[in-house]
Amino acid sequence: MSQVSNNIRFYETGGPEVLKYEQLEVPPPGPGQVQIRQHAVGLNFIDVYFRSGVYKAPSLPSGLGQEAAGVVVAVGTGVSHVRVGDRVAYGQSPLGAYASLRNTTAEFVVKLPKFMSFEDGAAFLVKGLTVQYLFRQTYRLQGHETILFHAAAGGVGLVACQWARALGVKLIGTVGSDEKAALAKSHGAWATINYSRENITERVLELTGGKKLPVVYDSVGKDTWLASLDCLQPRGLMVSFGNASGPVTGVDLGILAAKGSLYVTRPSVAHHVTPYARLEASAQEMFDLVKRKKIKIDIGQRHALKDAAQAHIDLVSRKTTGATVLLPD
Repeated sequence: MSQVSNNIRFYETGGPEVLKYEQLEVPPPGPGQVQIRQHAVGLNFIDVYFRSGVYKAPSLPSGLGQEAAGVVVAVGTGVSHVRVGDRVAYGQSPLGAYASLRNTTAEFVVKLPKFMSFEDGAAFLVKGLTVQYLFRQTYRLQGHETILFHAAAGGVGLVACQWARALGVKLIGTVGSDEKAALAKSHGAWATINYSRENITERVLELTGGKKLPVVYDSVGKDTWLASLDCLQPRGLMVSFGNASGPVTGVDLGILAAKGSLYVTRPSVAHHVTPYARLEASAQEMFDLVKRKKIKIDIGQRHALKDAAQAHIDLVSRKTTGATVLLPD
């Protein structure tokens, strides 16, 4: 029997105004699916990319969002790792997380530990999985490195600051204000660079005594591309994992040789959480750090689901700190 869900959908790409709040019928879950009554939904910059058209939704009209937490209310055939009544979270589902009730692919769903709230689960899973693959898979930090992490006061950045501290890594974080610098430092950043009045490359040279860095993690994109390359040691790795300022385009690969035989990668979460055993292991590593109080989940903003457009405006204008969650009615 179908049930009604409150949803955010968009019928065309564009600004926040394209987001529509409406009710939809949700059928029983199909094979390999679970149905979740959602208590909190995570907001991530990738949602802006899909809404604006930087990334293409599979079809229009479309739901939005890939991260949420709630309670399983029904399971489809072939699902055995979760059951009705389980508290769960997911972070890499098909679009449609901006909803009060939804069906989603079971292979993206993990059980939420009792010590974590639904809001914490929705705020943390994508961000935690992102830092996990960046720090433990893309460039496996050993604990002695000094690294650069852009947007250190954002949702992913604050998790990265804490995870780096737990590993014994010196994280230099870029921020846009003194207030955000203080926030990043309070979460474990070793040093910060206020890009509104400091030159990123010059400050990295000062902080490292001219040695530069083995790896840079850059979610900003176009605006920081060259500065990031200039912060790397010869044969260093540039990890470009976001486009907050716009995508990096028209790259002449010769620049990598000119700046020190550099490496560049453009990874995404999805390729680091399959098969399911890898997702489970990654999630367990994250949850263990939370349980040991090495990572505190920082929720800076809460919005009603119907106010998703305003949440997008605040995120893009860089008015947010930490994570943002949407709360279904």
